[in-house]
Amino acid sequence: MCGRAKPPDDVSEIKLDLKIDLDEIGDYQPRWNAAPTSKLPVVISDNARRVLTLMRWGLVPSWADDLKIGYSTFNARAESLATRAVFRGAWRAGRRCLVVADGYYEWRDSDKQPFAVALANRGPMTLAGLWDHWRAPTGEIIKSFAIITTKANEMLAHLHDRMPVVVPPDPGRSGLGKRQLQKARLKPCCALSRRRHGVLAGRSAGRQC
Repeated sequence: MCGRAKPPDDVSEIKLDLKIDLDEIGDYQPRWNAAPTSKLPVVISDNARRVLTLMRWGLVPSWADDLKIGYSTFNARAESLATRAVFRGAWRAGRRCLVVADGYYEWRDSDKQPFAVALANRGPMTLAGLWDHWRAPTGEIIKSFAIITTKANEMLAHLHDRMPVVVPPDPGRSGLGKRQLQKARLKPCCALSRRRHGVLAGRSAGRQC
């Protein structure tokens, strides 16, 4: 599961790593602790261009009546992407994305102790995601996404039985432009580190959350 994320402090490194063609973020404002419904930086493919943009966390399918469904669709299980109605349209349309973060927070099931999870090299983390667009009654188009999760690896299994799918940054053009996600890649990543984060609530209270 992934219910809180640490967005990157800076997106310049990921723009180089992923060879971003178009940056739609502009004046990026980092956050210490982002919750679902927040806007996070994501990378999508648009006419063979890699676009870095901001999207609402919590996928709202095009057929939804309102935004409320997004409160429960911030994660998408890899095993049911093709069958669960809320994600099936985005899956079939190939609307995949990479969610950019410095890491995420997980609460241990046994005692609710928070842990910060990041790559072992402390580099930017790119998480597999699905995105969709929804037209509000006002005509506004809202783009939103879900983070894809899979079975937790050995390092994280004692915290929770699920974890995000971590995709190594690939400067090549393969992946984002394909019509469907490759199930073979939706597996646990092992190059992660974790650390106790007992002051999460106190620190986030004084930051932009």
